[in-house]
Amino acid sequence: MSSQECTLYENRETIAWITLNRPDARNALSPELVDELYDHLVAANADANVRAIVIIGAGTAFCAGADLKRTRGSPAGSAKNSYDAVLSAMWNSDKPIIAAVNGYAFAGGLGLVAASDIVITSTSAVFSFSEVRIGAIPAMISVVCLRKIGTHHGMRLFLTGERFDGDQAVNYGLAHRAVAPENLLSAVQEMIDAIRLGGPNAIVECKKLVRLVPTLSVEEGFRRTKDWSQRVFQTEEAAEGMKAFAEKRPPHWVKG
Repeated sequence: MSSQECTLYENRETIAWITLNRPDARNALSPELVDELYDHLVAANADANVRAIVIIGAGTAFCAGADLKRTRGSPAGSAKNSYDAVLSAMWNSDKPIIAAVNGYAFAGGLGLVAASDIVITSTSAVFSFSEVRIGAIPAMISVVCLRKIGTHHGMRLFLTGERFDGDQAVNYGLAHRAVAPENLLSAVQEMIDAIRLGGPNAIVECKKLVRLVPTLSVEEGFRRTKDWSQRVFQTEEAAEGMKAFAEKRPPHWVKG
């Protein structure tokens, strides 16, 4: 494991674990944390041995948003990499990103949640689009958050800044599953194990599929996906998967 001031990075059996490591500041988005997080995302995506990425917070928080003691007028202040670059890197990552929400997730921290592909939260986690209560707005994070929660929930939560728990996060479409705090890591592991059953290339293509298809018209969607399906079915990975199915054995990408 390599430890920096604000983050921890570890490759655990093909899974890149990124820990936001400012527990005394509830893992607030300091310029250093933003830069390190961006660098880790780039490194994980470039590593052919990484199948998925997990982001979790140290201590009692996931991420409390911008570090208001360090920044002025921007969530990341003087960071080399802007905060929206981090969200974009997450959204466009070839590797699936799992957010393990272990505690407080406020403001900019909710951007990290919404930019993740799969979200497992503790039932005791506390969420809030708290910007309005300090006279600010959830501007950049709205790009990813509204795609998850929609305008119906977004209007209420943005305007009130009210707090909500893990179960409510699932109901709002922000999280996929809420579990007891002591079961968070095992629930994340279950998701990792499920992802590992899929072909690495198929996982990349599925993520692109989910991102792109809702933006297309029905006619364009059918045209694009017909060609897409043919291309993927002709890959060596698909051939191996179908051969393994016929031979009633795991494909080569599944470890015994």
